[in-house]
Amino acid sequence: MKRRNFLQKAATIGGGLTILPSGSVFGQSANSKLNIALIGSFGRAKAHWSSVSKESVIAICDVDDKHLALAAKEFPKAKRYHDWRKLLDAEKTLDAVVISTPDHTHAFIANWALNRDLHVYLEKPLAITCEEARIVRANYLKRKDKVATQIGTQLHAGANFSRVRELIKDGAIGELKDVHAWGNRQHPKPGYLPAAGNPPKHLNYDLWLGPSPHHPYNPGYFEAMRGPGSNCLSWNMYWDFGAGQVGDMGSHTMDLAWNALDADLPTWAKATGDKYNPDVTPVKLASSFGIPANDWRPEIRLNWHQGGAMPKSPSDIIDLKKIGHGVMFKGDKGFLIADARRRILMPYGRDANMSYYDRRDPKEMQPEVGHFQKQWIDAAKSGKCETACDFEYSSKMIETMMLGLVAYRAGDKIAYNGATGKCDTPEATAFLSKKYRDGWTLDG
Repeated sequence: MKRRNFLQKAATIGGGLTILPSGSVFGQSANSKLNIALIGSFGRAKAHWSSVSKESVIAICDVDDKHLALAAKEFPKAKRYHDWRKLLDAEKTLDAVVISTPDHTHAFIANWALNRDLHVYLEKPLAITCEEARIVRANYLKRKDKVATQIGTQLHAGANFSRVRELIKDGAIGELKDVHAWGNRQHPKPGYLPAAGNPPKHLNYDLWLGPSPHHPYNPGYFEAMRGPGSNCLSWNMYWDFGAGQVGDMGSHTMDLAWNALDADLPTWAKATGDKYNPDVTPVKLASSFGIPANDWRPEIRLNWHQGGAMPKSPSDIIDLKKIGHGVMFKGDKGFLIADARRRILMPYGRDANMSYYDRRDPKEMQPEVGHFQKQWIDAAKSGKCETACDFEYSSKMIETMMLGLVAYRAGDKIAYNGATGKCDTPEATAFLSKKYRDGWTLDG
């Protein structure tokens, strides 16, 4: 089902996904419970404890014994694992997994789970290379009618995402021309950390490294792990462990733009930013993408700015820098500026009298997504498997964002073939993927 058709269908049934009666061949009863494994039991995982507490959490996995022990207090009947590969091979009654591990393992665990026909809730980003995004998407599309997937861009659940989409599609700013998204977070790192002692006994550091090349242990990779929240900032700026702010806040903020565009993969990309560091992703970055036309808008340019790079404000009375993470849509009759919760509509030009804007009836407004994890659980139980941020929608968005990093590393504008997943030069194509440690495979 096309994404926009799904949104329209959701509106007609009042916003909730239909739960089929017990015994239906299309899904489980709403009263039955999913057998769920938590892969990653601390950090962001704690945000999911209450959401899955009414299901059957039968397994928990973490490379840190202290984190496992904390999760076990919440889910005392769950079997404990250190290695997610062993969990997925051993637990034959699993229905679903919630993945809250470091970014460099996301695509691996998700793809293994799909191979076992499991429903997957995956923290963002879905991938840290274009190739990873394509592999996970292709695997998902083969089984999209029987597995429910959701990427953890939970800001998407807010009403503003629907209102922004409606304003753009209904022509509030005229014909769409240009889109800018940005984030102001700056978290510089000099390079990979030097060896500093041995890993504590409660941490299996080798499993934490997973598929990444080996780096000596340093407690600095775990300095923010004292509590749930921003622990990712200890490691996600490094190329081998993440995609920096492109994958972190970029996944959230670009989602506000992507949701409104019905976009497909770009045909070109270019980027400028900090001087290239082979260890660390850039803090300052400005990337642009050529997004093909569709049935309701022309070809447009989509832009991502971070770390101090910013688009130009449409007016001196609007300071875009006061919006930490935002989006600006430019049309031929005005601008729409928004963050996750607020929006400003600014008609612009002599013809911008709003007479062209046919506001939709309130009955035709898209419903809010509602509780993000619950939408995924309901989709899994109903057998309909439809969610707001499934692996098709989210993989195309992150593939686009990762292509910006490819252009940044290539140092030039690149052409991209979304059908083949190739760039116009072998040098740029080489940056679409990465090498993994021996013994680790994406397709297990």
